This record gives sequence, structure tokens and C-alpha cells, in this order.
Amino acid sequence: MDETETKLKKEIEKWTKILGNRINNIESAGSNKEFLDNVLAYYSDSKHFFEKKDFIRSFEALLWSFSWLEIGLRYNFLVEK
Repeated sequence: MDETETKLKKEIEKWTKILGNRINNIESAGSNKEFLDNVLAYYSDSKHFFEKKDFIRSFEALLWSFSWLEIGLRYNFLVEK
């Protein structure tokens, strides 16, 4: 594994932990379950790609998961417990 891959792997591990902690404190607001479903799906995809050592796709999925989370919170589709 080269230096770039090592750095990317460490960043993914760091942000996966942060996102996991945030997800544990989030729930759907009203009938907006699809927002949380997408957060969880991309989070799961990130872990899948990480296990396959496809760090670029893992990081991309992690970014999408964070994006869905932030958008959902901003527009009240998701709420913090």
C-alpha cells in the first residue's frame, strides 16, 4: 500500500467512526424515512468497499452518506434524538 492509500485508509477509518456515532443519534422526521435509509445505505456501501480495499469508492460513499445526513438535518427530514 502506498502513502496515499495509507492516508486515505486512515481518513476513512476516522470519518466512519464519526459518522457512525452521529447516525446513532439520528432518526427520521415524520414520513421521511428515505433520507435515513440513504444515509444508512451509503454508510454500508462505504464499509463494503473498504473491506474490498477499494478506498476511493469507500470514501465516495462515506461522503454521500454525510451529505444525505447533513441535508436531511438542514431541511428537517432527519432529527437528532
